[in-house]
Amino acid sequence: MTVSSAATLRGGMPEVRPEYIREPEPFTAMPVARALPWPQRLWQQGWLRKAVILLVLAVLWEVVARVQDNDLLLPSFVATAHAFLADMANGELPGKALASLSVLLRGYAAGVALAFVLTTLAVSSRFGRDLLDTLTAMFNPLPAIALLPLALLWFGLGSKSLIFVLIHAVLWPLALNTYAGFRGVPQTLRMAGRNYGLRGVRYVVLILVPAALPAILSGLKIGWAFAWRTLIAAELVFGASSGQGGLGWFIFQNRNELYTDRVFAGLATVILIGLLMEGLVFTTLERLTVRRWGMQH
Repeated sequence: MTVSSAATLRGGMPEVRPEYIREPEPFTAMPVARALPWPQRLWQQGWLRKAVILLVLAVLWEVVARVQDNDLLLPSFVATAHAFLADMANGELPGKALASLSVLLRGYAAGVALAFVLTTLAVSSRFGRDLLDTLTAMFNPLPAIALLPLALLWFGLGSKSLIFVLIHAVLWPLALNTYAGFRGVPQTLRMAGRNYGLRGVRYVVLILVPAALPAILSGLKIGWAFAWRTLIAAELVFGASSGQGGLGWFIFQNRNELYTDRVFAGLATVILIGLLMEGLVFTTLERLTVRRWGMQH
């Protein structure tokens, strides 16, 4: 008798194997991992690690300033903190910061809108792609602050000159990042969008933008950093020309009057605003989008 015939019964039906039930091991028999100690759990918090880094930098600053022992060249952290709190209390620093941010947001929004238009044209037609490549090759290496003399000549003393240089600072890095993200979208998603009849702006908004969102967010952060530092540098010239301005003018004026502690207080305000934008705006936006969707770790 062969194996195949032995495994079958009459009528050619296969032999039914006897059923059995496997009892699982009790859950209590498995080792249970102990919870981490509270210092380790606390150290897992990102805000605590960043706060420790800032505290270490402040301590190093204080030590170097005391060794230097020259408040005109390098005021101590304590003296800078006193100047910062005093200028915050009298409203000068908040007023200067609001003046800078109001100009920055207008220039930043205009730069983002123009970058979206250019990248939409670039992915829609060959002429748009050539236009974006040519313009970015021409103007991206050009420092935005170098256009300030022309902006003052064209638009005069006012916020329009600052907005012009801010658009230049935001437009090109954001357009390059966005276009690189669009080019990295898988062909499968592109074909799916075309099969649904999506064309033009709807194709870009519904298919390309969600798929390229990590690159777009990176471009937004780079554009923000470029715009923020360009604005402070431009306000140094703009403030010296018109006698008014935001944080850049505050720093320039106190430097002329040799109030070095207030100069450092203005610089600290610039840094704090950058940290708040990074921690509250961009990090929250990434957590709610690309990290939540599994596109970034």
